[in-house]
Amino acid sequence: MPHHFRRWPKASLHLHLEGSVAPDTLREIDPSLSEEEIASRYRYPDFLGFLKAYVWVCKQMRKPAHYAIAARRLFETLQDQHVSYAEITLSAGVILWKGEDFAAVYDAVQQEAAKARLDVRWIIDIVRQFPLEDARQVAELAAQRVRDGVVAIGIGGDEARGPASRFADLYKWARDRGLRLHAHAGETMGPESIWEALEIGAERIGHGIGAVGDPALLEYLRSKRIPLEICLTSNVRTGCVPSLDKHPVRAIYDAGVPLVFDTDDPALFECSLDGEFAIAEQRFGFTEPELQGIARNGFRFAFDPSISAWAKSMDPFAAPE
Repeated sequence: MPHHFRRWPKASLHLHLEGSVAPDTLREIDPSLSEEEIASRYRYPDFLGFLKAYVWVCKQMRKPAHYAIAARRLFETLQDQHVSYAEITLSAGVILWKGEDFAAVYDAVQQEAAKARLDVRWIIDIVRQFPLEDARQVAELAAQRVRDGVVAIGIGGDEARGPASRFADLYKWARDRGLRLHAHAGETMGPESIWEALEIGAERIGHGIGAVGDPALLEYLRSKRIPLEICLTSNVRTGCVPSLDKHPVRAIYDAGVPLVFDTDDPALFECSLDGEFAIAEQRFGFTEPELQGIARNGFRFAFDPSISAWAKSMDPFAAPE
């Protein structure tokens, strides 16, 4: 791996806490789990299989202390990659589905964030295929924590069973309460899913690779400066693209759409942020200036206005005076 990627300051904007739980961390949480069982659970054939693996990991995290361990180990990994700012997605919808106390879980991970050597903010995730009553409860929990580390709500899960249009009123409610708006879209579905996410107010799109088939959408994203969060390894491992060679990242970038790179669920996909930059260089021909621009975008498109304003006025790559 080229060493220069490790030296760059980076931000991580598309990263699920539960999907970051490495096998060693899972055994720290539950020593009764064998390496063989974890390895078998971390194998899956497609996107729906991945969702099942993700849910299995979530089920192993049974109390706030488990989430604290996961957060601590994630922050250590991010620090090792020179990540100085992260917006981490927390699956509140799944926590409630398990019947657990979200407030206690959030307090546990926020306490870990306060000790980390990077700035951490949280995106509170709605499971899009769950009932709307569940989504409203998640949004209310997020709104209560706008001044305590939460910057946004998002929708994730199964695009086909949870169209973004279901959440139009809820997103308006959330925006009125100071939350920024995120959506997974165009990961397993085409451009129509991204258009729906944009229509309800999404300000960043998780994945968005389905945009490549719609020139009007690419132009809209370019002109409105709406970034796509590209997760190369994730898209291959879930089968959303058949191979790296078929990934549309280069075409989307060349259309002028702003991008950030990220890992999505790095433990389940066996990837790292440094590695995603290396893939972009080695497999797609991204030049160092292009990659530095994408790294800058991680700060420019942060939901925390203090970070995005700093990035617009200062060069994260500039040498200190």
